[in-house]
Amino acid sequence: MNQDLIPSSLSELYENMVAGFSVQFGKLVDLIVTPGWRRHQLIIILALWALAYVLKLVTQNRWETWARARTGWPKWRLRTLVQLMQRLTLVYFVLLSWTLYLFMQNVTWPSHSYIIGVIATLAAAWLAIALVARLVRNRTLRRIFKWAMWVYATLVALNLTDDVAEFLDGVAISIGDLHISALGILKAALLIGVLLTLARIGTRTAERGLQRNDDITPSMQVLLAKGIQVLLYGAVFMAAIRTLGFDLTGIALLSGAIGVGIGFGLQKVVSNLISGIIILMDRSIKPGDVISLGDTFGWINALGARYVSVVTRDGREYLIPNEDLITNQVVNWSHSDRYVRLDLDFGTSYDDDPHQVRATAIRSVKSVKRVLSGGSHEPVCHITGFGDSSVDYVLRFWISDPTKGLTNIRGNVYLALWDAFKAEGISIPFPQREVRLLPDGADSQQIAKE
Repeated sequence: MNQDLIPSSLSELYENMVAGFSVQFGKLVDLIVTPGWRRHQLIIILALWALAYVLKLVTQNRWETWARARTGWPKWRLRTLVQLMQRLTLVYFVLLSWTLYLFMQNVTWPSHSYIIGVIATLAAAWLAIALVARLVRNRTLRRIFKWAMWVYATLVALNLTDDVAEFLDGVAISIGDLHISALGILKAALLIGVLLTLARIGTRTAERGLQRNDDITPSMQVLLAKGIQVLLYGAVFMAAIRTLGFDLTGIALLSGAIGVGIGFGLQKVVSNLISGIIILMDRSIKPGDVISLGDTFGWINALGARYVSVVTRDGREYLIPNEDLITNQVVNWSHSDRYVRLDLDFGTSYDDDPHQVRATAIRSVKSVKRVLSGGSHEPVCHITGFGDSSVDYVLRFWISDPTKGLTNIRGNVYLALWDAFKAEGISIPFPQREVRLLPDGADSQQIAKE
């Protein structure tokens, strides 16, 4: 860049920028008002837009019918199709304008198609930006990305990129060897945005690929996915630092002191991160396991870097820190397998035959859905003691689907016992107390002796 052309002050930069835009705007106005092919091109552009709108009205129903029949397409392809259907007029205009522009450039009058080429370029850029912007989840970032790319595409189409780049590069701060300009910041922001989007897409693709691999355990799938995510986002961070012009050697010197300070401030966070890695490596819990931690009973929905998501039967989702799963006692109902044994305590009257009670209880529990029978999972019933009011029993049975709930299966078994005992004439006693009434003139010592 010629050093003589670089303005010496911000006001001079602004004046040069305004002058450059004024010149380009004057050229555009001149193209519009001057009679001849310039005006004809504008009329052609308006006619192409009207034709594109008519084509949309004529073919929209057919396109919608065709789109509804694409049921087997992947989600990303269906979303792209929906975006194109919403911008059908713009799609037709891009096709028509580029077809006419290429025809005029190669067959008829290349010099008479400048404005058509500019508009065709802008229309294609706007369509591409609208489709690519859907990859950005955050609405605010998506709008910023759209406007930034639309402005850049407009500058490219009007040949104003050099003037704007010169202006932005002049707005800079220099500290020693470090030179940070507005142009560099914009380039870094654009690069970071693109890399973050690619990193997110890459992470999702890797997660889906790992989940489809049956040879890898769920815990290792999560661990590998988190490792890939850390590598990709770490690479984005390093690229951003290098793009802004920072020297990584200087940062390395400060990393030790900063790390000590952060270590004290984020002690719990680091502890949860390390605990999460330990959980993933030793595979003590994995997505889908049914666990009990204190009063929380549910199945693991997801393993995060800082916490574990546990969903209970009532629809609540608890975010339990990884450190609690390492330091506290956790009951994993499906650690080695999904078979779970449940015990139910009940009592019957002393007048009932214990052999009949045991046979009736086993027969009734086998009739309940979800209860397993046969082999090592055969239900059993044992006498556990002779109580004050009843003979006490324990009924033990197995299930293989604890994720469907434990309270409901216990309730169903109790209900089956109730119906079976009613049918067999077996009574379920309740505690009884004997009350003795003494005469009014009873001696206090007699009362005490009794």
